[in-house]
Parts: sequence; structure tokens; C-alpha cells
Amino acid sequence: MPTQKKDLELVEKLVNGHRMIVEQLKKVIIGQEQVIDELLIALFARGHCMIVGVPGLAKTLLISTLSEILDLQFKRIQFTPDLMPSDITGTEVIEQDDSGKRNYRFIKGPIFANIILADEINRTPPKTQSALLQAMQEYKVTSAGQTYSVPLPFYVLATQNPIEQEGTYPLPEAQLDRFFFQINIDYPQENDEKQILVQTTGLIKPQLKKVLDADEILALQDIVRKVPVSDNVIDYTTKFVRSTRPKDEASPDFIKKWVNWGAGPRAGQTLILGAKARAILDGRYAVSIEDVQALVYPALRHRIILNFQAEAEGVTVNEVIKKLLELK
Repeated sequence: MPTQKKDLELVEKLVNGHRMIVEQLKKVIIGQEQVIDELLIALFARGHCMIVGVPGLAKTLLISTLSEILDLQFKRIQFTPDLMPSDITGTEVIEQDDSGKRNYRFIKGPIFANIILADEINRTPPKTQSALLQAMQEYKVTSAGQTYSVPLPFYVLATQNPIEQEGTYPLPEAQLDRFFFQINIDYPQENDEKQILVQTTGLIKPQLKKVLDADEILALQDIVRKVPVSDNVIDYTTKFVRSTRPKDEASPDFIKKWVNWGAGPRAGQTLILGAKARAILDGRYAVSIEDVQALVYPALRHRIILNFQAEAEGVTVNEVIKKLLELK
């Protein structure tokens, strides 16, 4: 009973913390409510995000502001063609002590922070991109046979520019699948853009309050995992993910026509964990099918690979997901 009471107190704290985080973010970020919600769902579900948007849409500002509000250590890594894996993870150096004895010492790279902004991740070769993989999956970094733990919570947000593709290295499907969500940021609405011009061209800088710290976030992430999920939500999610695969007997004809590869089991895990986080951030201690449906776009848009026929017909992944939602 005391444990249950403590959990309920943490749920209430998570709901209030979510509201306060959004309030603080809105002091700096105009509009983009859905983007903010998806970022926070991924954070409390222990996922990482790929953020796709043209330059100038405040991607970096949003992420750095979030780290400031949460009182977490923030590091930005600018991915370039000459970036090496050791530039991310760290490197071993030789040091000489007072007695003249030489020893190796590991100097930690920028990946040893709570929130990592991997800016323009597709501008660096696959060897360097993959340096993020172990840390994202296992929260560890291995160098010269030694393993080092990254600080927790650990949250990677990688950005991509959808316009300039010359000289870039598209992420392999296996690496894309490790991102919890792909969040697409679009141009702001007209009224929001007017407010952006007013707010960002003056001298006044918003004062932000700290809302949660690292230990509290870790406890709240554990609470999200405890949220129960009914069998019908599990069944719905399983069938929805399987329907994206053209070789599945139950998949609709347009999937067989347009899709080369569908979403794997990690997509179902993302939908369930994301739905748990969405429900509890909304103050509900039970997951509904509507929670799953609300997250299918960010959870699946980078996990469904279209074929040449879809590209020739101008079909997008979002359109495929929309048709699946209409069937379900």
C-alpha cells in the first residue's frame, strides 16, 4: 500500500511537471504544441528522437531550452564529414606522472551528457553515425576495451535537414529504427510567426524556472513503465504494426502495392511505451486505443520503407499511415 501511494504521488508530480514544462517552453517557443508533446512523451518513455525540419525552425533552441528547464547537462555535436567516432565518444591520452611513469587516461567526449543534440546527423559518414548506437541502446560507451556509463537520464535528439541532400549520408534503416520517434517540424502558422518576430527581435529574454531534476525524471520514467495496458490495446497495436508489412497475409492491397518493408517489433514497443507516457502525462493511469492512434505518425513514419512504385506515384509514408488509420 505505501508503494502504491508513492506511485500515485509520482503520477501527480508527473502531470504537474508536464504542465509546468510546457508553460516554461512556451515562454521561448511559439506554437509547435504537438512537437513539444511528442518530445516529452519520448523523454518520459526513455526514447530518442529524430527531428526533421528546414533550417530556422528553432530545433536547437527548443532542445537547449528543454535541458535548461529540466536542469540537465546539454551538449551539442555538429556532425560534419570529417567528424570521427572518437570526437563523439572520447579518446585515450598518455599522461606522465611526477615519477615519470606513463599512463593512459580516457577523456570523455560530448556524448557524456544528459541531453545530446546530434545536429545534422546525416552529414557524417556511417562509421561516425554508428558511434551513437551503443550509447543510445545500452547507455554505455566502450573505448580501448573499457566500458563507461553515460549519465542518466540520457536523451539523444538528432536533426536532419530535408532540403539539402547533396553530400549527405542517409541513415541506414537499422539505425533509424533505433529512434523512438521521427518528429517533423513544419513552418509556423501565420499568427505564430508574427509573434516570433515580435518576441525574438527585442531585448527582453524570458526567465525560465527549473521544473524537474535528473533523479526525479528517472523516477517518473519508471512510473511510465508501470502503467497497465489491456489486452485489446495490445491486440490493436500488434495488428496495426503487422498490417504495415507487405508479406503479411492480413495487410491491405495498398500496402502490398506501395511498401517495400514494413515496421518491425520495435515499432509496437514504441507505440505501447509512448501510449503509456501519453496517458499518464494526461493524468490517466490506463492506456486507450486512442493513445496508440495518436502516436502512429511519429512512431512509424521512419520505419515504413516505400518502393519505387509509391515514389513514382508521389505517395508519401504519411499518406500510407493515414489510409491504415482509416481502415482501423
